[in-house]
Parts: sequence; structure tokens; C-alpha cells
Amino acid sequence: MWLLVVWSFIMVILMAIGGFFMFRKFLKSLPKEDGKSELDWQNYYINKTLHLWNDEAKQLLNELVSPVPELFRQQAKESIAGKISELAVKEKAKSITEELIIRGYIVATPKRDHKFLRKKLAEMNIDVTPYEKYFAESQK
Repeated sequence: MWLLVVWSFIMVILMAIGGFFMFRKFLKSLPKEDGKSELDWQNYYINKTLHLWNDEAKQLLNELVSPVPELFRQQAKESIAGKISELAVKEKAKSITEELIIRGYIVATPKRDHKFLRKKLAEMNIDVTPYEKYFAESQK
């Protein structure tokens, strides 16, 4: 009897977690005032800057998102790449640079995830000092 109750409780919790993430994805796919959804804009910017991404930039992005759990890594990588690409288009960048990747990562992720980014950058021996202003801006 207890096994059935515990199993039911676990299933309800897992379904709630899955439903939460599905609902978030659904909200991102709803069109905004301009008729395009967040996902449409994300794909637009990525496709527009696809030629700017070199192997080193892709490798750096993959390394930075490595702390993200495997289940969510692809979605996180796509949303971060979309923000990086948006910055590149707005600034008319000639290529995707390390600075642009790190800045886009900071802008695309919530403040609570910045400690993981700082830790990862320290592991990669990348100085965080030039990016402190972006960390400060994202906290506002």
C-alpha cells in the first residue's frame, strides 16, 4: 500500500516538473506584438550569423554550457547562442569572439547562474575582470 502511495507521489512530482518545462517552451513559442515568437527570433539570429561561428567559438560555447545538466544543455545552448547572435547582428560583428560569447552568456542567463559561469571561466584561466560591468548590468 505504501509503495503505491509513494510511487504515485513521485509520478505526480515528475509530471509537474515536466509540465512546467513544457509550459515554458509553449510560452516562448507564442507570437508577440510583432507576430514572431521568442523562438522565431532566436532562430532568425542564429541563422543570420551562422557563417560567423568558427570552430573555436563553438567549442568555447560547448565548454561554457558543460555545467548545465545534460537534459537541458541543448536548449540552454540554443538560447545562449541566440542571444550571442543577436548581439553580433546588432553590433555588426565580423566574427563571434570570446568577448561576445561571454557577454552573450551573461545576458542570456539569470543572475543565479553567473556563479557557475565565473567558476567555469576560472577553470579555463579566463580573466573575469573585463566582464564585471556586464555582470553588474545584468543584476539590474
